[in-house]
Amino acid sequence: MTQKRPSAELPQARWRWPGLMACHVLTLLILLAWLWAPSRQWLDALDAQVFHLLNAPLATSTLWAQIWAAGSTRLADLAAGCIMLGFIIKGGWIFTGAQVRRALYAFLPVLALLLLIRVGPFAELVKLMHWQHSGPSLVVAGAVRLGELFPAWDAVWHIKDSSVRSFPGDHASVLLLWVLFLWPYATGRQRLLIGGLSVLFLLPRLVSGAHWSSDILIGGTAVALLAFGWGFCTPFAAKTADLLERLSAPVLKHLGRLPGLRRISLISGH
Repeated sequence: MTQKRPSAELPQARWRWPGLMACHVLTLLILLAWLWAPSRQWLDALDAQVFHLLNAPLATSTLWAQIWAAGSTRLADLAAGCIMLGFIIKGGWIFTGAQVRRALYAFLPVLALLLLIRVGPFAELVKLMHWQHSGPSLVVAGAVRLGELFPAWDAVWHIKDSSVRSFPGDHASVLLLWVLFLWPYATGRQRLLIGGLSVLFLLPRLVSGAHWSSDILIGGTAVALLAFGWGFCTPFAAKTADLLERLSAPVLKHLGRLPGLRRISLISGH
């Protein structure tokens, strides 16, 4: 596969005002679309249709239920996180071996920024506007609860099949930030894979009824756009990446001397 490399060092320690403004405008537009009565009716209908389409078969297909019960566990979340991390730190895939460390050091602080936005200003906005609501498994009559179908699995692995505070989709916001971060540097086929995986990782929350589709399309996207804008369209990611580079350099230098670790791009830097 022909690999496209980033044309410039990432991230850049500069303000990208068009990108920052675009993130805010897009966030405002999707929130307004959710609040405007005609489009809200369409989104509410979509919520109900998506939930019925994905959740109803759980009652009639044991295999379907087992697949999504497994996909809704914390272990599945951990596996998804490892795959997402692998796309960033695997040298010669999205980024060159010399770029993976800086890519990771740029992404992690912006991920932390996303969490701050989510529990800070966005949470206050949700509270002020009374946007919070429960997921469909708690409010739709006849909804199938995976935890009730597989109580033994739920006791050990904790099946995520409900939420009393489902807006926005936190899981979705992290996934969407990951997609936004990787997208400019990926090839066409890599983008298809990234997009396909993101949908696959989002589906368990929809199938189980932990979230409505609008929790993801509206809430998750809004939080991801705000974090992306303030993280990558400002000097924030570059400055924090520089700091992490300096702090980790002594440790990585010693680790790079070990034969088994010097081949790892994240440690060797090449």
